[in-house]
Amino acid sequence: MEEWKYWIALKMVQGVGEVLFRNLLAKFNNPKGVFEANLSEIQRVEGIGEKTAKEIKGFKDWNKAEEEVSKIRKSGFNLILLKDSNYPRNLFNTYNPPPFLYIKGDILPKDDTAIAIVGTRTPDSYGRLVTERLGEELSVKGVTIISGMARGIDSIAHMAALKRGGRTIAVLGSGLDIIYPAENKKLYEEISNKGAVISEFPLGSPPESVNFPKRNRIISGLSLGVVIVQASDKSGSLITASLALEQNREVFAVPGNIGTKLSRGTNKLIKQGAKLVESVEDILSEIEALRTLKDKEIREDDISVIELSNEERLIYSKLKNEPLHVDEITKLSGMSSAKVLSILLSLELSGLIIQLPGKMFQLKK
Repeated sequence: MEEWKYWIALKMVQGVGEVLFRNLLAKFNNPKGVFEANLSEIQRVEGIGEKTAKEIKGFKDWNKAEEEVSKIRKSGFNLILLKDSNYPRNLFNTYNPPPFLYIKGDILPKDDTAIAIVGTRTPDSYGRLVTERLGEELSVKGVTIISGMARGIDSIAHMAALKRGGRTIAVLGSGLDIIYPAENKKLYEEISNKGAVISEFPLGSPPESVNFPKRNRIISGLSLGVVIVQASDKSGSLITASLALEQNREVFAVPGNIGTKLSRGTNKLIKQGAKLVESVEDILSEIEALRTLKDKEIREDDISVIELSNEERLIYSKLKNEPLHVDEITKLSGMSSAKVLSILLSLELSGLIIQLPGKMFQLKK
């Protein structure tokens, strides 16, 4: 933990961002070596001018760095350094990874197989349903779900992963000791027990708006691809999509009703070339590292994996013999047409049924 002081101190130096930090590590191996180097040696590092070199040599806030180390220890948190073997590989390979991450929980090698799910803080019932199904299905297939623990789509995605016993990682736009939103305290604890909650911001940092674009680059950087479920045309989720493209990640979008504000952002992304998502298979088939998971199908005799509700089981059972029209399904079920359509969408997203032309539905073979 003694070395943490030097890592924290170097990040505190004015003018040393993620890229310059990495350049300094490449030259001096560790931050302590940077502080011990002479001025001319530091100036020879790519991107380091005389001003920044003098800031490094003149650094005096050692007490502040030591206090941060003490707070980390007292809080029971940990630091993952860029040089550590458990630093997330996907994030490490981006242009500007954080020099270190504050963490509560654990990041495992299998978390490299990850998909981010993000979207609006105020989803409608369609957005909730789609997020739940995508999150659950991806988790069942062994994919780690990444999101930002915000209200709405983010929280639903995390909860979907936890419901299936899957792994999930939350990236905060505040210090690790500042739970935002406050009502997610229980979710925060559950995520840290079944995955990890991480942040690049010092302890005590409030959730200021300037933090979230930086946070979003970590969400996309940890992932192989980013799924946007619902987003207005000014949503912060579109920033995540843009960052994902810069990081050479796949961008997916769930289409929505053209008359709904929450669909403007996602439909715009699709027009710009984002992959349209109708089912989990659309995600798995697009990313080479995930294609083998497509074969991990949910068998009819293993239907308990999906944990269907009684109403879902009723509709599912009606389709066992032959394809049926939605009106016939409604009649046989005794439910309202709106309820039947919602359940059919849920079963379709689960990969259990498919829709045929003319509003006909059948079991997926």
